[in-house]
Order: sequence, then structure tokens, then C-alpha cells
Amino acid sequence: MMLNVGNKVVYPNQGPCRIGAVVEKAFGGRPVSFYTFAIMDDSGDVLFVPVDKITTLGIRRLMEKSEIPKLLSRLSQAAKTPGVPTAKNWKQRAIDNSKRLASGSVFDLAEIVESLTELNETRVLAPHDRQALQRARKLLVCEIAEVLGETISAAEERLDKALSGAQSRMTK
Repeated sequence: MMLNVGNKVVYPNQGPCRIGAVVEKAFGGRPVSFYTFAIMDDSGDVLFVPVDKITTLGIRRLMEKSEIPKLLSRLSQAAKTPGVPTAKNWKQRAIDNSKRLASGSVFDLAEIVESLTELNETRVLAPHDRQALQRARKLLVCEIAEVLGETISAAEERLDKALSGAQSRMTK
């Protein structure tokens, strides 16, 4: 994948980023080139990503606009056609969700959101599950907002509407 200044990409576990200039910094006594990635959320954080490691980090382009209806439809159909089952053991669930977050896949994020939202309907989430759900939701909402060029709150409404469709089917 060619990275150019100004392009938008998704850095796994961080979300959508805008690529900035390549900078050189001394590391271990020698100069190393880094891409600057500005995280496109409210934080204003900047990541320094080594140029020579870029292919191994799972960085991908933002999803296409055409993929959003498929993603939201999948979330709204979750109760009818369950995806990956949620592990009953909290430790295995934490491992699975950590792998999904690290994958960088928007559909893996959706799996976390759908499974933990469904689990939250039957019991109170443990703190680690609640954090995983909040993190996955934030990353998913940020990408949807960026792709559609809308506000975070509008993207959250889209996500909540899709999830409420699944929830209403579960209670019928």
C-alpha cells in the first residue's frame, strides 16, 4: 500500500488516522524514518510509525462507503443470524476481543460490539468487557463518521439504530 501525506488509513487499535510528513528521529544512536499519523478522534494524538515496519502493522485503508450498509445490516441482523459466539469464560472472551481489536478489521470491531451488546442485555458487563465494548464502539463510530463525512453523534445514531433493530428482534 502506498502511503502519501494527507491519505487516511486505519491503524489497528487506534482507528482512523491522517498521514502526515515523514520525520527522522534518532533511535538507538542512528537515524530512523517515521510516518506521523494524526489520530482522527477528539484526542489530537500523533503516532510515530517506523517506515520500515509499515507492512507488518496491519494498517489498511478506510472502508468504502458501499461497505457501510453491509456493516450496519449485519449489526441489525445479529439476533437473527448470530456471528461468532461470545465465549462464556471471561478470560477467553478478553483474549478473543483483544485479537479482534488488534486485527484492525471493521467487521471484527462489529463482532465485539454485537456480542458484548447482546451479553449486556442478559447481565451487567464486567469492567474489561465494558472497556472492550466502549473501545470497539469508538473505533467503529470514528470510521463510519470519517467515511460518511458526518459527525460522531450522527455515526453513533446510525450504529445505535442498527443495534436497536437487533435488540427488538431479540425481545420478540
